[in-house]
Amino acid sequence: MLTARNVTKNYSNLQVLKGVDISVSKGEIVTIVGSSGAGKSTLLHILGTLDSPTGGEITINGIPTGGLQGKRLADFRNRHIGFIFQFHHLLPEFNALENVSIPGFIAGAKKAAVKERAEYLLETLGLKDRMDHRPRELSGGEQQRVAVARALINSPAVIMADEPTGNLDSRNARELHQLFLQLRDQFRQTFIIVTHNEELATLSDRQLVMKDGKIVS
Repeated sequence: MLTARNVTKNYSNLQVLKGVDISVSKGEIVTIVGSSGAGKSTLLHILGTLDSPTGGEITINGIPTGGLQGKRLADFRNRHIGFIFQFHHLLPEFNALENVSIPGFIAGAKKAAVKERAEYLLETLGLKDRMDHRPRELSGGEQQRVAVARALINSPAVIMADEPTGNLDSRNARELHQLFLQLRDQFRQTFIIVTHNEELATLSDRQLVMKDGKIVS
């Protein structure tokens, strides 16, 4: 479903990624762990097409991403990749349903279909009674679940998550861990997750350990 071959990344004279190879199957939860500065977030951003590699090849759903630029790249990212970050990045002027719906509208889907799917996702994630609440009216855990629903709205091939529990307390972090497992089982959703959370890493299907810009195990 996703493959990366000999991915490198240089910033001036600093080589951050040193020939990374990854293969991820559909419905797999893969965590990337390692100390700060190992290159985890850089790799995730490159896999998610938010940044470009200096060298190497990345393929998602059989489509090489290296040849995509501008609007074609933005459209590909919107349709095939979902993102969850440590901070929710919800738009404060919109309610939960509207925040979840925005990527679907950007993709050009019919408004009625987008709204129906957004309602379904929010209900599935336990937010049936919170759809009309704005972010400031939601708890941290609820905001992160809205962000998860937003990542799912376009049925992406893969969700990239960068420290998704880093801003949550232990109870909400555990609930989010279980939610990822539920989504994998219910939708065969694929996740690639950068995390320092040992519990989440242990629950994943596979851990990739990074050190000094390489995957070492």
